[in-house]
Amino acid sequence: MINNIIRGIAYFVIFVLIQILILNNIHYLRIATPFLYLYFLIKIPVGISRSNLLLISFATGLIIDTFSNTPGMHAAACTFVGFFRSGLIRFFIGKELLEGAYPSYSVFGVGGFLRYVISFVLLHHIVLFLVESLTLFDPIYLILRILSSTLLSVILIAIVEAFNMEAVKSGE
Repeated sequence: MINNIIRGIAYFVIFVLIQILILNNIHYLRIATPFLYLYFLIKIPVGISRSNLLLISFATGLIIDTFSNTPGMHAAACTFVGFFRSGLIRFFIGKELLEGAYPSYSVFGVGGFLRYVISFVLLHHIVLFLVESLTLFDPIYLILRILSSTLLSVILIAIVEAFNMEAVKSGE
């Protein structure tokens, strides 16, 4: 139990610092920005209460907002995906998982995990960029930003998960 809490805190600190210090400064072609901190929210164990998940999601988004100078945008997007997270897991996995299981390639399967990650990140980015733009004046540019940032974020999350799985395999 304590090991899981320490691992969760380490994930939080590492991915939030990477996001704040490095990834917030990357704007590929001024369109795509990777949001790797979502990996922390994706890896929260299955079975956590919805109120705790919403609180963790909001706090994560608020911390990113504080250091990114984006007043409430990440908090809104993270809270939104936090609300739908358990539904996404049930929809894409289709079976009941043991409480406390961590979403991963080994638990969900590679395809199931990637479908879950893509939908999670896509929902987050839709809310984030809609709140950021506050208009549908240029929908092509908005869709391009959403899709390219989603692609970049999913690729980074998949790479981190692959390294995470290798670390678990080598540790056994």
